Formats: sequence, structure tokens, C-alpha cells
Amino acid sequence: MNNIDLSVLSAEEIISLKLRSLYKRYGYSCFKMSKFEEYDLYGKNKDFLISDSVITFTDTNGKLMALKPDVTLSIVKNSPAEPAGVTRLYYDENVYRISESTRRYKELMQVGLECMGPITEKEVCEVAKLAAESLKVISEDSVLTVSDLKIRQAALKNAGAGEREISAAISAKNAGAVEKLCGACGVDKQAEKLLTYLASAGGSCAAVTEGLKNVTSDIEILAAADALDRVCRAAEETGVTVRADFSLTGDINYYNGVVFKGYVKGVPAGILSGGQYDGLMAKMNKKSGAVGFAVYADLLERVGARGADNGKE
Repeated sequence: MNNIDLSVLSAEEIISLKLRSLYKRYGYSCFKMSKFEEYDLYGKNKDFLISDSVITFTDTNGKLMALKPDVTLSIVKNSPAEPAGVTRLYYDENVYRISESTRRYKELMQVGLECMGPITEKEVCEVAKLAAESLKVISEDSVLTVSDLKIRQAALKNAGAGEREISAAISAKNAGAVEKLCGACGVDKQAEKLLTYLASAGGSCAAVTEGLKNVTSDIEILAAADALDRVCRAAEETGVTVRADFSLTGDINYYNGVVFKGYVKGVPAGILSGGQYDGLMAKMNKKSGAVGFAVYADLLERVGARGADNGKE
């Protein structure tokens, strides 16, 4: 990268270039795709999209097509049903969706990666570390928040009819509402203590997962907490601040296991988002697991020159 005149590139383009270089060094191959897909792909998986607003048009053969609002769905669609091994792909594609900054349709650069196949904790740790590395490329002042949906789902087993409302209260970090809902639903005190903790806990992964041991003896939850701690430690190797936060969910219909979201100073919304999405793979008849993330390039405009100047090579 020393021979490239970075002054001719925008901050967004410089960050994209550095991210692609990072992913390639980790053995990820570039995935390229068409600008559009049949609308049916997005129509059936709207829950996985950031927005269900999709730009459509009718092809010459009468089929309803869509300018792609997402890349992951296309990668999954084109992946083998039963992969022989782990596939590592990265992408740098333009997507068409409503911009967070302008609230109008815009052609946006999206950079990210997907790791698919017989996924183990090793691959999850790798992707979490790359998510942290990606944030570091964008800004030295960044935070990666991490959760594990298996912990929340196991804790909600005793919530009965109040499961949906209690889960929403955890997402809102409203411990008081969780306590009231548990009382109204007849949730036993031990289960209530755990659910209230999930709504209020937040901080270093080591402290948060250690705190779980004080509110539950559930073997499944404690095992997931130990695994989450190992994932966090892998991401912390980058020097990026990593926080555990059980209010983080992604889309619970598709995501399972570890999920994460990344923030940088000066940008009010999450600039990176991802996690394990075995649910989406199953829905699309793929007999494999998957974990990945995307960097939302429209938000990189708010990082501006600070991100472009960060970590020059």
C-alpha cells in the first residue's frame, strides 16, 4: 500500500482498501456478484435485512428483480448445500438501501466477510477478532459489543407466556420491567434473578460472565458463558475494547450463538454488525453453519478523515 497515492481516494475508499487487505491476509477470498437478484430472495428473508425497503424492477422476461440491498443472502444462496470444509469469503460491494444519514435511497459501499461450513468455536473466535481488527482500521477509539443468544434463550425457558415481553425488556435493558413481568407471569425467583441480570449486565466480558455464576447454576448457560469469554479474549488480542451486553440480539429468527456489534467514536449507530446465522442457512436448505459481519460504509462518511488517517501503512 506504500506505492498508492492515498490522496486521490476518499476516506471511505481508503478504509475499504485497508479492510480488503486485512481479510485477504487472513486467507479470505473475494466474492463478486451481480448488481441485482430475483426479488423473491429478499422477499422471503426480509427479517434478515436492515430495511425491508427494496428497489425493484421487472426484467424483460417478466420476473420481478431487485437491486441488491444485502450481500450475505447472495453468498448463502450460491454456497454449496453440504460443504466439504470451511469457506472464507470477503466482499466489497455496492448495495442499494436507505442511507442512515440521509434517509433516502443511496448506492452504498458495504464491506464484510462470511465464514461458512462446519463452524466451530475456532472460526467464531477468528471472525470476532477480525471484527475487532476492522474497527481498529476505522478508528482507534472503538468498542466491540458481544453477546451469545444461547444464554438468553436458555434463560427464557422458564418465562412461559411472558417470554416475548421479557425478551423485549432485556433488549431494552429495562431490569425493572423484567422483574415486574416475571412476577406477573409467575416466574420463580431464581429464574427471575437470572433474567434481571441479563437486562442489567454490561461491561468487560470476564466480569459479566463471572457474574453469571452468581445468578445461575445452569450447566448450559455456564458453558456458553465460558465460550463467550474465550471469544471475547480472542477479540481483545487486537487491543480493541470488548464489552459483553446481553441486550444485543441481531435478528433472533436467524441468528444463533455469538452476535456482535461495533461502534466508533463520533458515529451514533453501530458501524459493524454480525454473528452466527445458522438459522438463515437452515432456512435456505444449507447443511452448514455460518458466521460473519458487515461494515456499513455509509456511516464511514461520518468518520471522515479521522478514519482515513488511522493506521497508515
